[in-house]
Amino acid sequence: MRAGPVVGWRRRRPSLCHWFLIGTASLTVIGLFILTLRSVEPSSSGIKETTHRVGGIQLQQPNQLEEENASPTAKKIGCATVEEMGETFRRGFREESLRARQIIHRHFNLNGAPRVRALPPEQFCKHGFVLGKASEAGLGNEIGKYPFGDYILYSNLTFTLTEVKHLWRMNGCVAKYGRHLVMRIDDFLKPARTNVLCGNWREWKQPIIWFQNTTDAVAAQFFLKNVHPEMRKTASDLFGEPENLQHRPNVFGELMRVLISPSENVELAVNWALGGGGDPDIAVHMRMLMNRSVRVVRAALDCIGKTAGKLSSRPKVVIVSDTPSLLKDIELNLVESAEVLHFDYEHFEGNITAKKKRLNNLKFRVRDWGPAPRWVAFVDFFLASRAKHAVISGAHRRVGTTYAQLIAALAAAHSLEDNSSAALSFTYLSSFQSNLLLEGLRNQIGWGHVWNRFAGPLSCSHQPNQCAYTPVLPPAWWDGLWQSPIPRDGRRMEAYGVRFSGLGTVDEDHLCRFCNSRKISAVTVTLI
Repeated sequence: MRAGPVVGWRRRRPSLCHWFLIGTASLTVIGLFILTLRSVEPSSSGIKETTHRVGGIQLQQPNQLEEENASPTAKKIGCATVEEMGETFRRGFREESLRARQIIHRHFNLNGAPRVRALPPEQFCKHGFVLGKASEAGLGNEIGKYPFGDYILYSNLTFTLTEVKHLWRMNGCVAKYGRHLVMRIDDFLKPARTNVLCGNWREWKQPIIWFQNTTDAVAAQFFLKNVHPEMRKTASDLFGEPENLQHRPNVFGELMRVLISPSENVELAVNWALGGGGDPDIAVHMRMLMNRSVRVVRAALDCIGKTAGKLSSRPKVVIVSDTPSLLKDIELNLVESAEVLHFDYEHFEGNITAKKKRLNNLKFRVRDWGPAPRWVAFVDFFLASRAKHAVISGAHRRVGTTYAQLIAALAAAHSLEDNSSAALSFTYLSSFQSNLLLEGLRNQIGWGHVWNRFAGPLSCSHQPNQCAYTPVLPPAWWDGLWQSPIPRDGRRMEAYGVRFSGLGTVDEDHLCRFCNSRKISAVTVTLI
């Protein structure tokens, strides 16, 4: 049985730490300490389901000020370009991210594996853990789906489920204290079953919570609208207020900085690509789906030029793409003004190539993921995340996928040092070609994509090429300036009990009524 990482938390710890773990639960689905344990998938023999009615929730009714904040006067009749929308993120994220870094540091000092495994039996058996599982949706969502131990190292601050089960038995949690190792499963992609908006997770008694199918940065931020005021407040403490987009920390980047690192073989491949030189100044990720559009390349070159102009006379630019043939097109246009490099996997002869059969292409989702062996994505990821000053995301269809987000977030976290102002100069940029904006951002439909929450009627149509500042923490709601939903998202949110106006203001009363009337199923698996 192969086990991945699990993170611990103290049941009676103040809510801030608990909510930090809810944030990490979201992170696990993009692979940072996810456990793929097929032996505990829900089955008819191992699952107990109980049903109860939610009632008597004490809710704070939205006041007029909240309504005004949710629909600021700046959301007047009109529209904005992507660059105008991105001006909100120009200021950077230094102070907010340092605060998130302190939260993470405090959490692992108290709840990291080295301390928890040393607790007396009675205290250990009262401890709780959080686990996540993704669906099959690419590396950005699925770092934990495959046998990735050869490519990613997890921090010793986390547990494996195998170790938790061993310690549970060794400490006599069942025999001495009558506490079984039970896992409660909350499936985000099943609106009728999830408790992400209606449940008070702080009251749950099961030792393990499995927040399942959270495939991007959105799911954990649903707690920002949870009907229980204390849940909403602690979520805001971690993620920031959803209407204040300019004051949001790099939560996922800071977590990755602590929890993952490249394996020795991947590190060797990264250093080989760098040719023994220093880290790149700029990283460019091009999501092309086997397309070599000239318009995409021209827009990206424009964005690279604007960014490079603020740096040294000959900056170092690393390019990664799911379409390797595109790399030459970009290199030929940059070679005179920049030092351009990429990972040429066909000429690399390190030990990692001997294992490529374990994580190879096998013609599976070639158009989606590209023709390169799967392990190359890990080298590209850690190579691009070494960028010191900027990450640029371009695409044939959707800009700012989860893979690009993770690169930018980790690079941003690396750039942020406690005693420097480096983070002030770090930027995450989105490159849009004009034909992708004929209907504004309307076609940026992926829930986890950076610009989805800006895709509604406030997005101008027929925009020229855009090179826009981009948030390192993608928003999950529509409360900020220039944010507006598309009809597709409105229909999807209805299943979660959420109704909102054309500009994204949530109807709090309707959500309260929905939560008070629904039946919630608690799905549990007893492991020991």
